[in-house]
Amino acid sequence: MNSAKDLSCFKAYDVRGRVPDKIDESVARALGRAFADHFSAREVVVGRDARLSGPGLSAALAQGLTEAGARVTDIGLCGTEEIYWAAARQGFDGGIMVTGSHNPADENGFKLVRGGAAPVSADSGLKDLKSAVAELLRGTAAGTGAEPQGAARGSFRKEYAQWLLEYCRTANPPRNPLKVLADAGNGCAGLVLSELGPSLPCELVLRQAEPDGRFPNGVPNPLLPEKREGTARAVREQKADLGIAFDGDFDRCFFYDSDGNFIEGYYCVGILAQELLRRCPGAKIIHDPRVYWNTREVVLAAGGVPVMGKTGHAFIKEKMRAENALYGGEMSAHHYFRDFAYCDSGMLPWLLTVRLLSETGQTLAELAAERMAAWPCSGEINRRVTDAAALMQAIRDRYAARAVHEDHLDGLNLEFPEWRFNLRMSNTEPILRLNVESRANRALLEDKTAELLETLDASA
Repeated sequence: MNSAKDLSCFKAYDVRGRVPDKIDESVARALGRAFADHFSAREVVVGRDARLSGPGLSAALAQGLTEAGARVTDIGLCGTEEIYWAAARQGFDGGIMVTGSHNPADENGFKLVRGGAAPVSADSGLKDLKSAVAELLRGTAAGTGAEPQGAARGSFRKEYAQWLLEYCRTANPPRNPLKVLADAGNGCAGLVLSELGPSLPCELVLRQAEPDGRFPNGVPNPLLPEKREGTARAVREQKADLGIAFDGDFDRCFFYDSDGNFIEGYYCVGILAQELLRRCPGAKIIHDPRVYWNTREVVLAAGGVPVMGKTGHAFIKEKMRAENALYGGEMSAHHYFRDFAYCDSGMLPWLLTVRLLSETGQTLAELAAERMAAWPCSGEINRRVTDAAALMQAIRDRYAARAVHEDHLDGLNLEFPEWRFNLRMSNTEPILRLNVESRANRALLEDKTAELLETLDASA
């Protein structure tokens, strides 16, 4: 019996934690049973990333689903967006991805969607699932992790790859195809990249493409300095026109220009919004609250309607659906598309960017440079603090009287005539996350960032 299982692995919009301390096969099995019961799901697709704990957790999850009367289709190693695509287009009542995303190899988790790839967050069922799992664990022995009877193996990769190619097809084949360096980081992106490769309108060079749950080349987090430098160096060595890198379940895509310079996800949001609005003028574009001045200016200039949404993939998807938005983008490199069931994809952003560069003859550096100068930003800076809530209030008391705008949609957002900042607490740790941006004034940006960090560091 497992009467005292710690279920802090249930977060605001997914389930994640260290294996087996926070997540084990008993949790996976109970989650499968709870999911099938709570959402009356009778056809469920499941998949997993490359982590070594994935097969056991996936099998236990499928066992719980089948115990609750669901039929399970297991697509094995895949990316989260392959689960989204299957849930949206193959008639499933729900989908569950077993993934630790960009976290270390000893962590894992679950991303859940209902039929049509509708998100499951704390506000749309995840709290109820946590309660149901707790109840099941109080009265149910741990799962065995054995292969569940009735689970069927399947794959929709060829169909998904074909859809990607059709959606991002250029009007005319480029005369001089771009050379793209793609770093899969030993996650699962290499599986789809290899499927796409022969039909792409570009030359694709793969790096660390073999899925390996040991992550021998480092944690699959492209934001880590050592990971950035490795990809940047490969871009320069290959003389690539564009570099892209993925996290473990490839629902995020990170960009590098031809010199290996990392392009912040913030500016990529503006580039993709502008490209999509060319084909659908007047549409709504969702952006997150951390940095947004550049996005709003680009969207308005392109004839679109910018709408702010709360940070987090489940919250952005829910906002996308509520607004019937064409596209949504977060500075964290999550990109969401109405034509992709309002879900985030790591494949669509780079394929659309290749189409844009091929059609215009511009480089990524040229597209980003003007925007980076007009709206410089700090990038997200994390600081571990002793009392996050008290420090948030202290900073609000210090700055709010001079602000021209204040809101609390997601943390503390204060705007001033020439600069603004967003400060928000982590959902899981005593960490504050700071983002600062200015109006074409890098010196002011650096001064205000340093000023805020001095206060944060004093309480570390």
